[in-house]
Amino acid sequence: MENDFIEKMKEDLLEQKKTILASLADQSDDMKSLIKTVESGDEADVASDAIDRTLLTAIGTQDARNLQLIESALDRIRQGKYGRCIKCGNDIPTERLEAIPWALMCVRCTEEEERRNR
Repeated sequence: MENDFIEKMKEDLLEQKKTILASLADQSDDMKSLIKTVESGDEADVASDAIDRTLLTAIGTQDARNLQLIESALDRIRQGKYGRCIKCGNDIPTERLEAIPWALMCVRCTEEEERRNR
């Protein structure tokens, strides 16, 4: 895999990481605001805030998962293993990496894994 492409992907991953970290920080502020509202609100506000809190938690969980995937991809770049399928060892097509920069497996191995997990 070409160094220019890997460097571009590294920059993209770092930018996505920065965006997720900013989002998580914002959610933390939102959570603080929700807690204050719950402490002083009526029953309808409390129910609405509970739903908002659940949604924020779910979004935070997905962001945390994406952050782990990004960190893993950055580690593979540092180790010189980025762009290689962890299952079969073949190159992952650049088109796939552009769409899913943290992809661990090629399309064939991913499909086999998904069929196995059904």
